[in-house]
Amino acid sequence: MSGRLGKTLRVTLGQHSLAGTGPVNQDFFGAMLPEGSLQITKGVAVALADGIGSSRVSQVASAAAVRGFLDDYYATSDAWSVRRSAQRVLSATNSWLHAQTMRSDARFDKDSGYVCTFSALIFKGRDVHMLHVGDSRIYRLHPHALEQLTEDHRVHLSSVESYLGRALGAGSHVEIDYHDWAAEVGEVYLLATDGAYAHLDAEAVHGALARCGDDFDEAARLLAVAARDRGSDDDATVQLLRIDELPPADAAYLQSQRRDLAISPPLAPRSRFEGFTLVRELQVSSRSHVHLAVDDATGQQVVLKLPSVDMRDDTDYLDRFVLEEWVARRVDSPHVLKASAIDRPRGHLYVAMAYVEGQTLAQWMVDHPKPSLDSVRGIVEQLSLGLEALHRKEMLHQDLRPENVMIDRTGTVKIIDLASAHVAGLADSAGARDALAIAGTLQYTAPEYFVGQGGSARSDLFSLGVIAYQMLTGQLPYGLEASRVRSPADA
Repeated sequence: MSGRLGKTLRVTLGQHSLAGTGPVNQDFFGAMLPEGSLQITKGVAVALADGIGSSRVSQVASAAAVRGFLDDYYATSDAWSVRRSAQRVLSATNSWLHAQTMRSDARFDKDSGYVCTFSALIFKGRDVHMLHVGDSRIYRLHPHALEQLTEDHRVHLSSVESYLGRALGAGSHVEIDYHDWAAEVGEVYLLATDGAYAHLDAEAVHGALARCGDDFDEAARLLAVAARDRGSDDDATVQLLRIDELPPADAAYLQSQRRDLAISPPLAPRSRFEGFTLVRELQVSSRSHVHLAVDDATGQQVVLKLPSVDMRDDTDYLDRFVLEEWVARRVDSPHVLKASAIDRPRGHLYVAMAYVEGQTLAQWMVDHPKPSLDSVRGIVEQLSLGLEALHRKEMLHQDLRPENVMIDRTGTVKIIDLASAHVAGLADSAGARDALAIAGTLQYTAPEYFVGQGGSARSDLFSLGVIAYQMLTGQLPYGLEASRVRSPADA
């Protein structure tokens, strides 16, 4: 089975499972080859599981593990990294399997419970992510060898006696092995349960692939049959996947969102644009034009931000431009600016955000040169809640400063300007690591950025600390001195 994934990522997949001599096949396997934005934000996933042979219900466990993983992984937040998404799903699956065991007679004999191995590969952007627990295996094929990528989680009591040391459902908590690496075109991966791999070698795998060409389903079937013919009486499951094409290094979800959208020329007040009536200009610069507008469909005021025509060839800027609304739609907090509830086709590139009637924190500081400690504490507390909402989504703001904070007429503090945000889920889809970049204003930027260590949630808290200091003293704690940091010793 060959899957064309989006425009630039292509794989060939084959899979087969052959029952052993037992009453039921306790193996289970599956794959998801999505297209479009889901493929870009979540990738391609293949997974298999093997229920323990001593249990009469382990086939339920293996099926639940694979089905649950493939269903729930793709339902996690787009902003989460592959690792966080996958491990959250597997942790929930483990808890469910263990609970099923504890509700059944198997609670007195864990070897009869809902227990299985689990191994999976996720291909996202130009990276491969591996998750594994138990003694199923994942291999990478080489011309004359099979490279085992997983570790068998078996405890050996003697040369002939061993037991499964780690598995899904075996306990209330589970440790999942995770590794990631750069993908390469032409690589072939083999996932197999012990009923298959214990009776196969590199020669058999290469022979099946040579015989079947691009028919990987048939190659997987031949390998399962070969394992049986070589003496396997256990269930034998084989998955084969070849990387045929990878996206370019600069491919990203946000690019796919803006690629077909035109950049509008400057707009005049009272003009009509994409279902909005412009009221007045709020800010104009060489990079963007910001307008107060009214949504003709709802009558609500919104803020429209359009890129300047001068920036039409700056792809990095345009990607970050789209990021602002993307982030705002995925963070639910009264202290983070919300995207406008616009759901209609667009012909031009623009960002539509909720309108906040109030003033920036920079303006507030001018009006309140000697604020009370209570008022400063209230602002800092609300900003910390906004940052917490971002950090829970694995997002960093990276440009927190007084100009990027609004205080509305009720005193609610909101973080705005999300265009510099680092999003873990987008970073590992694009192969980029934008948390290493200095995205913010130097006076408010944490020193780790200047030594190339990249940012973290603590970096945003550093910026918050600088703002708190400035509100209380009217001065910046370090000025531009932080930008002169060149090593951790200077910090």
